[in-house]
Amino acid sequence: MSENGELARLVRDTFLGEDMTTMKTATQYTYKLMKSPVGTLRLVGSDRGLAGVWFERSRPERVRPRGDVENPRHPVLIDAERQLGEYFAGRRRQFDLKLDFVGTDFQKSVWKALLTIPFGQTRSYGEIARQVGRPSASRAVGAANGRNPVSIVAPCHRVVGSTGALTGFGGGLDVKELLLRLEGSRL
Repeated sequence: MSENGELARLVRDTFLGEDMTTMKTATQYTYKLMKSPVGTLRLVGSDRGLAGVWFERSRPERVRPRGDVENPRHPVLIDAERQLGEYFAGRRRQFDLKLDFVGTDFQKSVWKALLTIPFGQTRSYGEIARQVGRPSASRAVGAANGRNPVSIVAPCHRVVGSTGALTGFGGGLDVKELLLRLEGSRL
């Protein structure tokens, strides 16, 4: 490797994870794997909060913050695993986790609206669109819902079609149905 190539590699490696234009350190994301009744979940977090709950079969187009370093002892991930375990065991109806949403302002508004859907209830895409102040944006709400980075915790599985039909879900419709049944939702 040339001297310039080696220097470029050294600079890249030194500043990996940093924004070199402002020299601010980027957020460090770590992950932990969790076994669950819906398969292995990949929990991703930072010191700012839980940033991801990914199903094994998550679609690649969903927003994914980096989680390159496994850290099963990260306190955010330990707390998320505990609360998700309680949810699956039927002992938790609401999560009390700090979240680190990574997305556009519109996506974040949709994801925050998901947090207001009560356990055991569902909302349509149109209802969420009205809630975020964009009543004609049902399709955009659907797209944002499909990119929800913290599945289950921000309950995108509680969003259904206008007829009540189960529609797309990153973990698969069978998992969406299982989660809704676990919560006692009418299907």
